[in-house]
Amino acid sequence: MQIGTVVGNVWATRKEDELTGLKFLVVQPEYPDGSACEIPFVAVDKIGAGVGDKVLVTRGSAAANMSPDKKLPIDALVVGIIDSIDVEKGGWTRG
Repeated sequence: MQIGTVVGNVWATRKEDELTGLKFLVVQPEYPDGSACEIPFVAVDKIGAGVGDKVLVTRGSAAANMSPDKKLPIDALVVGIIDSIDVEKGGWTRG
């Protein structure tokens, strides 16, 4: 999973049928200290996150399998809205 901040929305009036009704957000991945660590990406959101929210995102096959009925054509899914992050000093390093 990855930490990030929602920095925007994506609207698509035409998309795959399986994606109808899903909300798309632009997420800026971050280190625990809030500094950016990668380029932003688009993630599907079903929990109601919005611009400015710090979120927890899962990527890859875990995101694509969010529906028990079928594999969806997505590679990032917001799975939580973060309230706070506590990391002990020296508890993480930039990769």
